[in-house]
Parts: sequence; structure tokens; C-alpha cells
Amino acid sequence: MSVPADGPEQKVLAHASGSLGRVTLNRPRAINALDLDMIRAVMAALEDWEHDTDVDAVLLDGAGERGLCAGGDVRGLYDRTVGGLAEESALFFREEYALNARIAEYPKPFVAFADGITMGGGIGLAGHAPIRIVTERSQLAMPETRIGFTPDVGGTWLLSRAPGRLGEYLGLTGAVMNASDAIHAGFADHYVPSANLEGLRDALETRADPSTPTELVLLFDETPPPSRFIAAREWIDDAFSADTVAGIIERLRARPEPEASATADLLEELSPTGLVVTLEAIRRVRDLPDLRAALAQEYGLVMWFATTQPDLAEGIRAQVVDKDRSPRWQPATLAELAPDAAASALAFAPVTPLWG
Repeated sequence: MSVPADGPEQKVLAHASGSLGRVTLNRPRAINALDLDMIRAVMAALEDWEHDTDVDAVLLDGAGERGLCAGGDVRGLYDRTVGGLAEESALFFREEYALNARIAEYPKPFVAFADGITMGGGIGLAGHAPIRIVTERSQLAMPETRIGFTPDVGGTWLLSRAPGRLGEYLGLTGAVMNASDAIHAGFADHYVPSANLEGLRDALETRADPSTPTELVLLFDETPPPSRFIAAREWIDDAFSADTVAGIIERLRARPEPEASATADLLEELSPTGLVVTLEAIRRVRDLPDLRAALAQEYGLVMWFATTQPDLAEGIRAQVVDKDRSPRWQPATLAELAPDAAASALAFAPVTPLWG
């Protein structure tokens, strides 16, 4: 079976082989960045296979050598934001989040190969799979604050459940995790060298003994090197347990570690609005019951950014459109930010709710 996509290139390839349904994101030149057609194609394949008795498990991977998925199409988000096309943005996020929840709740075993770059929307696909594979090439991140935005696609759910204060650290800084870091932080489950992925695919297709996907993965699983977070947890937990972003920066400045000072420098370059909202969002999610509740909170936040805030468009302009890397945030400093900014964002109610 194959799922059609617009244009000369099929952006999603889906077929069943043996007892395995395989979905391959197929935009390698764009590191398989997601657009609405791709989201719909993946969803269609999952719906077809749910009741197909010949398909026992599903595998998600990406075409090319660079990564599973670099995220959503931020240039498209920029065009919709500056063009005032709020309903188009709302439609994209609703369907993307529905897919994230579908993967998490899928009734058949779901395996994701987070090989190479897996960021933003890629985390939304791979991060909620029950069986998450990383390799020596893996680079995972939720980098939304780098464009004046906030983590979404269920990213706050994963961040809120990371050990200690790693969630705040990863969410605010957008730091990139390698395979060891991702497993330590709870974004992945198994380390398989990239040279062995094809063998694992074959084993999943042929379903030789042992028969369950998890048991098969364990045959290829290896122990990765220790995560750098093990040594860094002391200063991360100390600084990122502060009540406010300003307090986090103050604690980072007081630490002796060079990494702490460099992190403070980074935070002072990012959007004050994005940072404050992200910190509160991650902490609020810790009190929510499930992924769907986290996605509903995120939907309100992303629509608040897309329809009421200038920093999202400005961040994408600086990083992706003009590439001058010099965003002009409004407001420019934490001191200028309204005290109720995070509360206003979290109270925002989109006209069209996420879950009907």
C-alpha cells in the first residue's frame, strides 16, 4: 500500500511488508520537515492498518541520511502568521496534535527510528511512540524558544517528566541531546547503532523468535556511553529550580561551571516572552493527567503566539527568512515583560477548540 502526496515526489511512503506497516517520511532535502499533507498521509496509513489483521506492528523512519524529521514547516508558519491566516495555523496544529495523540494511543506496537536530526515536530512523532530507537547519529531537541516560540507537539509532556530540572533546561535552552542524553531524559528507550537499523527492520518484518517488537529490539540494543547530563545535573537542577527565568539566570551566574555561564548568556539572547511562557507551561503540565491535556494546553499557547505576539514571526524571520540571526524581541528584556504574560498565554482560548 502507498499513500499519495501532492507534487512529483511522494512525501510519505507507506507500505506493509510481512506483518510490518512501514511509514517513511520522504522529504530528505528538507530533513523530512512536516507539512499538512504529510501529517494527513501518516494518519491515513495508521487508520488503514489499525484494523488490518495482516499488520501486527508499525515502524516510522525517515528517508535520507540526515534525520527522521527536522520539525514542522516553520516557513509556512511564518507566512500564515504574517498573513493573518490564523485558521490555517489552527488547522495545521489541530491535525498535527491529533496525530501525536494517535501515535501515543495506537493499539498496535509502534516503533520509531529517531536516527539523525529529530526535533520539534519530529519529537511529536517519535517521542510518543512506545518503542523509541536512537543511534550514534541522533540529535534530539525542542528548539522552539530559539524562534520566540514555545515547545509543543506534546513536548511539554515529555519535558515535564524528565529527571530533576532537565525539562526546564531543555525546554528553555533548546539544547540538543545525543542518544545517551535522550535516553537519560526520557525521550528515547533503546540505543541501536545506525549500521544495525536495517537488520532490525528486517527482523521486525519477518518477526522471527522472539516474536514481540520489544523483544526483537532488545536483540539489537546496546549500552550507550554515559550521558553528559549525569555530571551536569548538579548545576542544572540548582539553577533551573528557581521560580522565575530571571532567578534561573541569576543562579546560573553564581555557579562556577563554564557551562552555567554560557547557558545564562544564551537565555539572555532569547525571547523573554517565549522563555517565561515556556517555563510556566512545563511546570503546569506536571499537574495535568495525560498527553491529551498537555496538547490542549499547548494548542492554546501556540495560537496565542501565532495571533497575538510579534516574537514568533520575528524569530522565524531572523533564523529562517533573512537569516541575520539578530531578532528584535518585543519586549527586549525580562524587566520589560508584563508580570502576567505567562498567565495571559495560558488563559488564551482559541476560537476553535482542539478536542471536539
